[in-house]
Amino acid sequence: MSTQDLAPSPAGPGHGPVDVEQAEAALVEHYPRLVRIAYLVLPPSLGRNRRVLTAHALVQRSLPRRRTSGATAAGSGGGPEDAVDPGYAYVRGEVLRQALTAGLPLRRRALPRRAQFPPLLPHVWGLRLFPRAGGADELALDQRLSALSGPARAVYVLRGLERQGDPEVLRMLAAAGVEDATAALAEADGVEAHYGLLDSPEFDPCSLQARPTDLMRRRQHGKAALAAAAAVVVCGTLLGLPGDGWGRNGAAAPSYARNPAAEAALDPGKVKRVAPAVWQLSTRTDFSVWPERGGLVGDRALLRRALAVWARPGGSVRTSATPGTPAGPPMGPPQLLYAGEVDGARVVLFHDGLRAVRYAEPVGETSGAALDFARTDGADAVGSSALVVSRSSAAVRYLTAPWVRETAVRDLLAPAKEPWPLERDADGVTGAMLSPAQARGCASWNTLQVRDGAGTRLLTDLGELVPARLTSGPPAAPVDATGAEARAGWARTACQLAAVRSHGVRSVNAWRFAEQRLPEGGGRAAWLCTRAETWRGTGTRVLAQFQVPAPDVAAALAAKADGSPACGVREPRVLAGVLWQARSGRWYVLAAGSQDVASLRTSGGVTAHAKGHLLALKAEPGARANLSGTLTDGTTLTALR
Repeated sequence: MSTQDLAPSPAGPGHGPVDVEQAEAALVEHYPRLVRIAYLVLPPSLGRNRRVLTAHALVQRSLPRRRTSGATAAGSGGGPEDAVDPGYAYVRGEVLRQALTAGLPLRRRALPRRAQFPPLLPHVWGLRLFPRAGGADELALDQRLSALSGPARAVYVLRGLERQGDPEVLRMLAAAGVEDATAALAEADGVEAHYGLLDSPEFDPCSLQARPTDLMRRRQHGKAALAAAAAVVVCGTLLGLPGDGWGRNGAAAPSYARNPAAEAALDPGKVKRVAPAVWQLSTRTDFSVWPERGGLVGDRALLRRALAVWARPGGSVRTSATPGTPAGPPMGPPQLLYAGEVDGARVVLFHDGLRAVRYAEPVGETSGAALDFARTDGADAVGSSALVVSRSSAAVRYLTAPWVRETAVRDLLAPAKEPWPLERDADGVTGAMLSPAQARGCASWNTLQVRDGAGTRLLTDLGELVPARLTSGPPAAPVDATGAEARAGWARTACQLAAVRSHGVRSVNAWRFAEQRLPEGGGRAAWLCTRAETWRGTGTRVLAQFQVPAPDVAAALAAKADGSPACGVREPRVLAGVLWQARSGRWYVLAAGSQDVASLRTSGGVTAHAKGHLLALKAEPGARANLSGTLTDGTTLTALR
């Protein structure tokens, strides 16, 4: 635990002297509370990983080196802790002062302070740490707090966590060096008082989740560490010389060959920029007519870094690509879609005709850049309605197409619930919405509902840059899954979408191909075929599902296949079967095919033949049967498996 000299003490007069032992005892006892205060007051623009580490560092260096007088004007007359424990009040005042200092911008003529720099310790190599995700209320509160100034956030935290009255809050802010504490109180009054949410896991920097940064690259390059270190020493001298160097390209690896066409693609002055009104006159409606948007479209240094990393991602860059998407450099100057600051990161979106590319770097940091690729060739107006511009562990933001008129959020698992509006800024970036892409369970499945000039669409996040379109109906004539009947069907099959996450999916269609009356008066069951089409055309995934009459029971997965033409335009038919138990305890083999199936046959554990496209036979528990069908034209159809 590090210490520092504090002069004068931010606590002010009003209490007796506090020594190191007394302050340390208070710090150890109340450590989780102090770290939570620091985390909430620190600016969200630092990013969640750096906020966590900085919060711990600020608390750990809040001890005095020596016995110091004056302890708690920052909290005299506050909660019971202040009355009996001046050591806690002293450390809390120090934490508050440093957290407010960390949010101040660096200025050229002002001497920088220690709290304004990233902490040297604690530091975690190879991992990014962040608190556990909370619910929608915590996410909304975090967004509102991020819009406040540092002193106003401190007011909200002191009122909510420390239960301080306004006179005490004013004294604590003044002791921490806030010039206009009254204005901070007024600003904090604009945020609705949901103080109970401050105790949630969303704001607990002591209960953390960890994710790797560059695991594969560390494994691949571990043996070359010594050679790389020697190369850095040699190259460092050369890069300091005048002329073109590696440094200005940020996380990009060095270039070892020069090519005129490749260099043109890396020139930020040659990126394609589309005017705002072009899409209204163009015969095409896709990514090619998206205008450039964002507050950083004129930042040539940012664009240069993004293009350089795209062409030569260095070892510290986290790169991802949807299946079938080449991750190589652009063949020519790409089109600029967006450049701006979102959720503590500088984000750039490009399009090169084949791919959408997202570059992101933390604000104020030189490491942690990310590069994502997604194939988008052949996108139509619906397929180019939105792109992911920011993603956290639980939420996602989209950049919407200029022709999108309204955005909303609809929960697929609650078909009767009305969608709720999703706000967008002037650039078309939506507010944050909870995403099912990384959820462990399936308590809800939020989708993005967009309305354009031709209708309303449902798009779902499957962990990729481009959300997938959801449709319903026969393969030859699917419609957007926005009607009441389509939503009711999707409500019981939405959780199966987890099977196609990160699969390069372009659209998913759910088709009710059969209904069947169950034996022993069990009601009417439904058979659905869900087909996920990919951007690359191959690698489709087909799921056959069986829905019992109970509306609250999710569909059961009967069969699945990869690369099958079933349920598609080329082969609009399907056959599937399940083993089902009636209320009496008897077991049955149930099978159903699409309407063009003339007869069904089973062999193996159960042997039978039935006319038509439905079959129900008594069977032994655990029986296995081979199922096939004959179409009306005499062709044999095998069951999906």
